[in-house]
Amino acid sequence: MKFNKLLLIVSLFQITLLSQNVIGWQNYSDMKNISGGVFASNIIWAATQGGVFQVNILDSIYNTFNKTEGLNGSAITAIATDNYGKIWLGSQNGIIDVYDPTLKSFKRILDVYNSERTLRQINDLRVVGDILFVSTDFGLSTIDTKTYSFIDTYFKFGNLSSNIKVNSSFGSEQLFVPTELGLAVQIPGSTNLSAPESWSIFTTSNGLGSNNVFKVSKFRDTILVSSNKGFAFFNGTNYSRFLPQFNQSYISDFHISGDTLFILTEETISSVKVSSLYFYQNGSVQQYATNLPLINKIITSTENGLILATNKGVLILSDTNSHYYFPDGPQSNFFSDLSIDNNMNLWAASGTDVSGVGFYKFNGDTWKNYNLTTTPNILSNSYYNTFSAPDGKTYLGSYGGGFARIDSDGEVVVFNTNNTPMLGTTRAPNYLVIPGLRTDSKNNLWILNHDAVNRKTLSMLTKDSVWYHFVNPADSNLNQYTKILIDQYDTKWFVSAAPSKSGLFYFNENNTLDNLTDDKYGLLSQTTGLNSNSITSFALDKRGDLWIGTNLGVNIISNTSVVLGNVANPQFKISSVFSLRSYSINCIAVDPINRKWIGTNQGLIVVSSDGTSLIAAYDTKNSPLLSDQIKSITIDEQRGIVYIGVDGGLTSVQTSAILPKENFDELVIYPSPFILNNSNNNLKIDGLIRDTDIKIITISGKLIKEFSSPGGRIAYWNGRDESENLVSTGIYFVVAYDKEGNNIAIGKIAIIRE
Repeated sequence: MKFNKLLLIVSLFQITLLSQNVIGWQNYSDMKNISGGVFASNIIWAATQGGVFQVNILDSIYNTFNKTEGLNGSAITAIATDNYGKIWLGSQNGIIDVYDPTLKSFKRILDVYNSERTLRQINDLRVVGDILFVSTDFGLSTIDTKTYSFIDTYFKFGNLSSNIKVNSSFGSEQLFVPTELGLAVQIPGSTNLSAPESWSIFTTSNGLGSNNVFKVSKFRDTILVSSNKGFAFFNGTNYSRFLPQFNQSYISDFHISGDTLFILTEETISSVKVSSLYFYQNGSVQQYATNLPLINKIITSTENGLILATNKGVLILSDTNSHYYFPDGPQSNFFSDLSIDNNMNLWAASGTDVSGVGFYKFNGDTWKNYNLTTTPNILSNSYYNTFSAPDGKTYLGSYGGGFARIDSDGEVVVFNTNNTPMLGTTRAPNYLVIPGLRTDSKNNLWILNHDAVNRKTLSMLTKDSVWYHFVNPADSNLNQYTKILIDQYDTKWFVSAAPSKSGLFYFNENNTLDNLTDDKYGLLSQTTGLNSNSITSFALDKRGDLWIGTNLGVNIISNTSVVLGNVANPQFKISSVFSLRSYSINCIAVDPINRKWIGTNQGLIVVSSDGTSLIAAYDTKNSPLLSDQIKSITIDEQRGIVYIGVDGGLTSVQTSAILPKENFDELVIYPSPFILNNSNNNLKIDGLIRDTDIKIITISGKLIKEFSSPGGRIAYWNGRDESENLVSTGIYFVVAYDKEGNNIAIGKIAIIRE
């Protein structure tokens, strides 16, 4: 062949495997649950459980901020603006982020986060002049907003316990500090606020309705205090109760606008028109609105109405109209299971049991949420696992409601005990829990039944809509099944979490659905070589090896074909991945070049195809991951995107590991020209088939570099020869071919050596 003749004129050198690059990260989260906000010049800044967003209420244009945009905290619990227009953000873990809209950049303050306290949440932020008062779970801190320098923390107020939870603060010349055990008030003239004697303490013995005080504000010249048992006002010596209608109410927030007092309780928001303090005693209370969502905070009031932080977005509420503001996103920040369909849509389940809120689909740009409100025919919100089949259908298993099938045209069909022969649990035969679904090589759908009352663990629906049902032949008395996978030999692998016999079962009907005598089955457990009987996940890799995640690391079964042999008790080749032995594994996914992406409670780990090499380890400290607890992983092989579900949202990683082509078409080589200097830039070679060999050759036929692709569609070259010297300026051929030299593609690139 012509290419083989070309090979004769060049020397063969050692093949070097180029590492695949992580190109970028992106976070996605539900930003409807608003903890607080600020409003000015028609702009709302909203702090949420999934990050921060900004919206102009005149045009509804959103800007969202999370870790990939430079925000460090994720669950934002407090927000304020300073006198220089900067946005201050406090988080659940104590990180304080400061966003400068002029510079479009974040600055991080870690003094609270780095404290040795177990509870470090920022409960409230308030700016007075150039000082930021930070209310935390262990005291009140102060920060200079001009220099970002940490000033002090007040841990001890009067005779109250040290390190007490501070809910908020109020005042400038005289500080009022509401805590969970009383109200601390700065003694006039005191300057050393770290000294306990600088504070007076007011409790129920001084007239407060409760010692758990939430907020202090001022109506004209009168100090008002709210608690979990109503209001009080300062009468010059002590505190007196008022508005008896609210004496037993949990007043989480209140807001004064002119002569109107807006009151937020656990149930609703109300208003009182006031003209003087004494009118409070007999004031007429009106409920401001009904049928509202959960309101977390009153942001402010404007001529357009009240601006409220709710669990369904920022709500602007008036007497005649209401409007919610929140950016596009998933229904919630829980991603219990993930899958990718043929059209590169991401499907996500939302719960672990009955806590689910439906499921979601993401097409790469927008989200579609399926729940009982948007899609009543799904019949349940308790969906907790998902599987996208090769034929384009997506299946979602629910906790109690059977399973749903989403056809390629978007039609939703639900299967439960009313329209299938399957039965539910022993306690409730109509309560059908489906922990997993998979299809075999014949496109039959296999359904795992968690706790079937008739012990028919596996059900199978053929593509012709014929049902078959199987008990577990290894032990027909077991229940509590959790996961299922089907390998290349159509062996069904499923997990039992039953205390009496937990482990990994396998079952193969041997292509005879009606003949039970030739079925192959068995149980693998700690006694047969697994690290543990507590199996959390598994995945089939590109070689056909079965990777098994446990609470004690990872096992690999490299000869799953022995199930089909004639031996009664097949001997599996079970090995353990040494580098992962100390981790509790939550999930495993395999990328197009056979690397393993492994989710743990300590972050994300990437290992080589055989598990012997650690490629990368990511956590919240060195990456944009929203949490170290990785719950689910799936990979879009067409685009090289790894999706990672965590507590708090979804993170995606764009990699260059893309599914290779079946045959060479045309090589796409860039950048062109390729500018060479001492920086670490790389030439990208796109359009490869699996396991491509690559040669870089001069026009005269001299071999400059030879290496192999990592296995996917893309490979990289750093512009250096076999001696690691930068090559000279000129035109070079890039020759890509398979191992046998039967498939060849040739491209060329201009190189400029600086």
